[in-house]
Amino acid sequence: MVESTPGRTGQAWLERQRGMLARMVRETDPPTDTLPRISATAGHDDADYRLVDEVLDLAGNIGAILMASGMSATSTMDQVTAVAAAYGVKRCEVDVINTTIHIAAYRGPSAPAASTLHIVQSRSIDFSRLAAVERLLDRIRAGQISPTDARQELSAIITAPHPYKRWIATLAWGALAYATAGTLGGTWLVCLISALSAMTIDRVNRRLNRHGLPFFFQYVVGGAIATAPPILLYWLGPTIGLQFRPSVAIAAGLVVLLAGLSLVGSVGDVISGAPVTAAGRFFELVMMTGATIAGVAIVLHFAYQFGAPFVAINGYAPPALAELPARVAFGAASAAAYALACYAERSAALAAGFGGAAGTVVFLAATGAGVGAVVASFAAAVAIGLVGRLMERRNLAPPLVVSIAGIVPLLPGLALLHGVYAILNDQHAVGFASVLSAFLVGTALAAGVTLGEWSSWKVRRRRLQARRGNRRLRLSGHAALSSAD
Repeated sequence: MVESTPGRTGQAWLERQRGMLARMVRETDPPTDTLPRISATAGHDDADYRLVDEVLDLAGNIGAILMASGMSATSTMDQVTAVAAAYGVKRCEVDVINTTIHIAAYRGPSAPAASTLHIVQSRSIDFSRLAAVERLLDRIRAGQISPTDARQELSAIITAPHPYKRWIATLAWGALAYATAGTLGGTWLVCLISALSAMTIDRVNRRLNRHGLPFFFQYVVGGAIATAPPILLYWLGPTIGLQFRPSVAIAAGLVVLLAGLSLVGSVGDVISGAPVTAAGRFFELVMMTGATIAGVAIVLHFAYQFGAPFVAINGYAPPALAELPARVAFGAASAAAYALACYAERSAALAAGFGGAAGTVVFLAATGAGVGAVVASFAAAVAIGLVGRLMERRNLAPPLVVSIAGIVPLLPGLALLHGVYAILNDQHAVGFASVLSAFLVGTALAAGVTLGEWSSWKVRRRRLQARRGNRRLRLSGHAALSSAD
């Protein structure tokens, strides 16, 4: 038996204290993700290198199409990385900014990295092309197509003509303006003038684009065309015995012009951590919106110089729950018409209509309950994002189509017009406040869509994990019964 002494007791106490201190200050996991170990890759020949180059070219071309369609930078990076990984290129770094996509693949310490650079061309949005690329991506991730065949199919997608004639798209732009004016509470005459103005904008800007006129001036011309016919009818109305209020018609034209801007993608880049691309897209959004405002301001200035009467313009259309079915129908028609104007397939246009209807219902219910326009727009956009993911699971349309088209009925064209009008009448505080409110509503729409898509993806992921767990339990149970037999 060992006799305990005061010296030994004090030594044990010191050891315990040192152990407690060591546990308190011990090292933890690294603060950043672990870096992959760089290992030499031997045995690669020229055929392997050519395969890597072919895969990177395919992935870059797919990423350029997705970026041009309005997809966020981080989502584009994920898709490009998935394409490369599907064909065995594991060590791949992707850098995406607003106009370029750079991809580099590590091929070992003694060989130069394979890299490619792709320019994102500015082109009109074609939702049918986006849907075809999404289907090609599914086949690539499933390992059902070789890189060579995938490149040939992608070339066919890029060079394929639009699924229907251009005049159908022009009619769709007119239907979008008609339905938007109806959503804002316009009469049938207001809706008709809005539709004619939108179709004129489409044809004129298409002709100007053929002559190479920069987009900034095309938006100036579009803003002027959207404003001139309503102001003229309002001016001549008393002479011909016609009561016409131009504010809704002008606002509908502004919504048609602003619908093509990458609002969802720019805010999605900010949220997902791509500030450079977000800054480029948002600056483009601001510039094109400013060009549209300039076109409106030019027409209003000359109209007042020639004696046009003063017109009062409010910032928002009053919510009317009694007209809920009509507003919802117009909202669904607006989203579906925009999808058709961007050459969406019929199933995608139907899915976009569901998204527009869901967003309009939530927005009108929220505003009717006394919620502000920004919060109501955010809630409506969350519903649109959820519908977009639901339509993707039903294989009707990519979620980006439903997101971009679904928020069109909720774009703040009337608030933007009110701000411009107030600034032109030297009410600078009211005008800039209304313009800022319009930008806040647009930001809320894009943020809500992003949150809705993320929430739906999280819920779906948990359900898939639960189903896989249940399947494993059933299989293990069957295995146990078989072994018992």
